[in-house]
Amino acid sequence: MAILMEITGVNPLRPHYHCPKCRYNKFFLNNEVDSGFDLPSKTCPVCGEEMVRNGHDIPFVVFLGFQGDKVPDIDLNFAGGIDPDDVRGMSDQVVAHKYTEELFGRDNVCRAGTILIIAVKTAICYVLKYFENRNKKVHSAYIALLVAGCTGVKRTTGQHSGWIMAVPHNIDIHYISPMNRQVADVEGKTITTHFDYHSINDILVKLDILGHDDPMVLQMLEKYLREEVDPNFNPKDIPVGDEATMKIFLDTSSLGVTLEQIGSEVGTFGISECGTQFVRNMINDVKPKKFSVAVRVPGYSHGTDVWLNNAQNLIRNGMSVVETISTRDDIMTNWIARGVEPSMAFKTMEYVRKGNAAKKGLEGDMRTAMEQAGIPSWYINSCEKIQYLFLKAHTVAYVLMAYRIAYCKVHYPREFYAAYFTVRAPEFDAAHIVRGKAYIKNFIKTVYKQGVNASPQDKVAVTYLELVDEMMERGFEFEPIDLYESDPVRFKITKKDHGYRWLL
Repeated sequence: MAILMEITGVNPLRPHYHCPKCRYNKFFLNNEVDSGFDLPSKTCPVCGEEMVRNGHDIPFVVFLGFQGDKVPDIDLNFAGGIDPDDVRGMSDQVVAHKYTEELFGRDNVCRAGTILIIAVKTAICYVLKYFENRNKKVHSAYIALLVAGCTGVKRTTGQHSGWIMAVPHNIDIHYISPMNRQVADVEGKTITTHFDYHSINDILVKLDILGHDDPMVLQMLEKYLREEVDPNFNPKDIPVGDEATMKIFLDTSSLGVTLEQIGSEVGTFGISECGTQFVRNMINDVKPKKFSVAVRVPGYSHGTDVWLNNAQNLIRNGMSVVETISTRDDIMTNWIARGVEPSMAFKTMEYVRKGNAAKKGLEGDMRTAMEQAGIPSWYINSCEKIQYLFLKAHTVAYVLMAYRIAYCKVHYPREFYAAYFTVRAPEFDAAHIVRGKAYIKNFIKTVYKQGVNASPQDKVAVTYLELVDEMMERGFEFEPIDLYESDPVRFKITKKDHGYRWLL
């Protein structure tokens, strides 16, 4: 229903072709294809129209359970930044938060509270500082005892940036959780649940109304491309499956640069879910040639104990990427396909994705069902390492947005870099740029050598300077700031000399 009502961009049906003209369709129901976007282009055998390829095989039961007894996971991504041209003066995320009050009633929604606890390292500092201030020397075993006692103690409360709790009309929230203001804002208007979400997640429905940069980047790309290229440009019309775009997950040839020039084997700088050094190394192992394989990357990176010491080792030892566990859906669909009773497959998926298998091991009936279905021991061992698993629907949504941005990076580089620096680089410092490409390259290398000792400001700078370096290697430059031509809040595209350059 969500896809038919056009309130989601993720088509959960089985991979399929459908004709937009005569409605002819063909579905692939036996796991022959992992994603409709991987299907080759094809014309309709009835009317000759180019058919639409879609479908990602996301079972509805993952959302609500076979008996409707699962608390649904509702995730909505909105632009978290404020568009300078938006007269509302607030982000789409804030507007969405306010709309929940209209939708459910002001007394029936509230912000989810968070509880921050004292971590081990913080506890060690507290204890050592305590004895240092008193000039006392104590045995290390006594210090360890005190650290263990301090670890996990509540330090402060706060609010989650995107979680909204929906309260039924016939229930007072105080029967479920005390309410409080934040410690840092006791006079403020924001009231949150005193208990964190994980303490009440089986009682109330949570709406994840999250701020995300990708919708804002796509909005900026739409503006730039309508101004510079096509007045009718729409990001939703970007074709999925473009060979040059998928190539950036394998090498840098689509960008016209080399490993030596930009210091990366893949061309995913500036692409969400794929741009950090950790994820780029992951992509080198996964080597996604298809959309369905690229979708697995956010599953690995967002999960806990899913990639390191788990899927990574399996893939490096020759295991096929599609056989490993990336999202919670993988467990259920894989087991059902092997003949495991559906309700047992669902029960095990929920058990594993919450980390219970890692803490207690798989329950006897689960292990028996797996062994009877011929599921190999390495798969069982993989399940028992996992602390948390991401949803496939979320990974598809993230990669679909990231792909559209990557398409523009390959085919519309001027507009891509302008949009990226406008939205994703609020700390952009022209002082780095005026020193030239050699300085930028050396700065990046120095910060990486410093590792954890690098300052937070330098780490932030490296993130956008890698894009600056790549942009310059692709033949584009920045123009000096111009009092009359430069825009105060966004990067402008200007045509000068023999190429295209930006005004800061």
